[in-house]
Amino acid sequence: VLKGQEMITQGKIRRAEKEIDGLAMAVHTYRDRYRALPGDDAQASGRWTGSGIGNADNQIGGAFNSSTSTDESRLLWQQLRHAGLLAGDKSSTVQASNTVGGQLGIQANITNGTNILLSGPVVCSTNLPANIANAIDAQQDDGTPGSGSLRAFQQTASNTPDFSSLPTAYTDNDTIQYTLCKRI
Repeated sequence: VLKGQEMITQGKIRRAEKEIDGLAMAVHTYRDRYRALPGDDAQASGRWTGSGIGNADNQIGGAFNSSTSTDESRLLWQQLRHAGLLAGDKSSTVQASNTVGGQLGIQANITNGTNILLSGPVVCSTNLPANIANAIDAQQDDGTPGSGSLRAFQQTASNTPDFSSLPTAYTDNDTIQYTLCKRI
């Protein structure tokens, strides 16, 4: 039973890593192809009927977990789908879900209100248990939640990271969830 649980956890770790890396790759491909960041692309409506447009300031405006469909962080999903870089409803601006039922998203920078903690664009994945977040951090960065190009933030609620403080270690108590954010 324990071996089976470990295999399931390892599968979730691999899928979560692929989701983060796949979204980052889609953004890079879009930028190479259209010379604009997805979501921020002011020419998108000329390419695809019904696509929202950004302000072309070379930043993805709005929070990665925004619920406002006109935010660039939400338009990003529509534009990536129109470009054929992500699967899904091309008319939708809804963010994708990750392997544990959290949200994936991208925004310009991660700040604590005063300082920039990660300059963007930054991809984030929410609702990750400590064992999954810790494994991804160890494999893709330095294994420390508060440093490197990948940062972990404890969540105050589902899909809601607390950017005001950086944890110094992962707490694996089956209740704390983490949001991982990675500079792309």
